[in-house]
Amino acid sequence: MATEAAKEEMVFFDVETAAAPSPSDSSGQWWLLEFGAILVCPRRLVELASYSTLIRPGDPSAVSRRFSGDPSLSAAFRAAPPFADVADDIFALLDGRVWAGHNIRRFDCHRVREAFAAAGRAAPEPVAVVDSLSVLARGFGRRAGDLKMATLAAYFGIGKQTHRSLDDVRMNLEVLKHCAAVLMLESNLPAGVLPGADDGAVTRRRAATSSTTAPATPPRHPPAAAVLKVNGRSCKRDSTGKVVTPAKGAATATSTGGRRVRRPMTTTPFSMILRHSRAIVR
Repeated sequence: MATEAAKEEMVFFDVETAAAPSPSDSSGQWWLLEFGAILVCPRRLVELASYSTLIRPGDPSAVSRRFSGDPSLSAAFRAAPPFADVADDIFALLDGRVWAGHNIRRFDCHRVREAFAAAGRAAPEPVAVVDSLSVLARGFGRRAGDLKMATLAAYFGIGKQTHRSLDDVRMNLEVLKHCAAVLMLESNLPAGVLPGADDGAVTRRRAATSSTTAPATPPRHPPAAAVLKVNGRSCKRDSTGKVVTPAKGAATATSTGGRRVRRPMTTTPFSMILRHSRAIVR
């Protein structure tokens, strides 16, 4: 029962790797250098536990290429366990949980599976994947720039990205909290109340909404006003309900034979009514 309860927690994780394999590298392997993860309560978005480890790669030169400017880290990597020694811990953290992270669909998930395959082990499997890069691209838009973690952190003033696994996943969680708070405020306030809320950016959601409420091209013929009877005579009303009296000598629409043509009744689109009612409320 305790195991089932633990699986309800989401796991935010991040991997640090050596540089991309060079064309001359026959193995073509991305060496994992660090793995970091936090278990998070999905209802409260609070960290419940954390795990991080350096990983000694099979190719020692991979460390120098990635962390060439930090001699102390090079020494730490020499004492770090190989992936095979930490595979059980990483499997227990990831298997059967919701995986979350920034750009993990395109990068981190693949690197984890490759590392398990290289070790001759079955890879952990998620019950679902939440990639914050995709989530923010859809809901938050490009107001924060290129949506890289370093750019988002600078935008919200929550520090500088260190490119260390545990630091990055904690920063990822904080960025999501900030984005969610901003979107919640914007959705509950009239447009223009929050200064600089748009920052000149158009989110995909807003663009989709605009495309559904405003036609791309105007209709060929304007809609005809409804024809009503006033004092036994046909007349028209404008958008405010006032009777429009045709000018003296103005021609009326008739068909051959002098019969009056009844124009089709048109209805105002619901989206226009809703927009007008909102304008009145504001």
